Amino acid sequence: QVQLVESGGGLVQAGGSLRLSCAASGRTSSNYVMGWFRQAPGKEREFVAAISSGGSTHYADSVKGRFTISRDNAKNTVALQMNSLKPEDTAVYYCAAVVASWYIPSYDREYRYWGQGTQVTVSS
Repeated sequence: QVQLVESGGGLVQAGGSLRLSCAASGRTSSNYVMGWFRQAPGKEREFVAAISSGGSTHYADSVKGRFTISRDNAKNTVALQMNSLKPEDTAVYYCAAVVASWYIPSYDREYRYWGQGTQVTVSS
């Protein structure tokens, strides 16, 4: 069993920045793909970014060039640096994890462990 806890959400003006963090505990392993998803009210959960155990990354087209995902295997944490935020980025952001495979999953059903979510609100 792995527990994931997100932090760092809040209210920010358009064009601003936020840094989200996810701390993993329990039966953790560095051999996990760690991902971020988000869900706005009335919309389906969508993939944001993910990072493999080896540090390879994948981003949704909507956040490329603005968001950066990183991980610290020694501390069992993953972060999402969000710059140039837009109102469209407003959502609950979730941290997720799954045992590493030969590719980086981008569907929420491919992830096994999930955090409780943290609210990000971008005002215009």
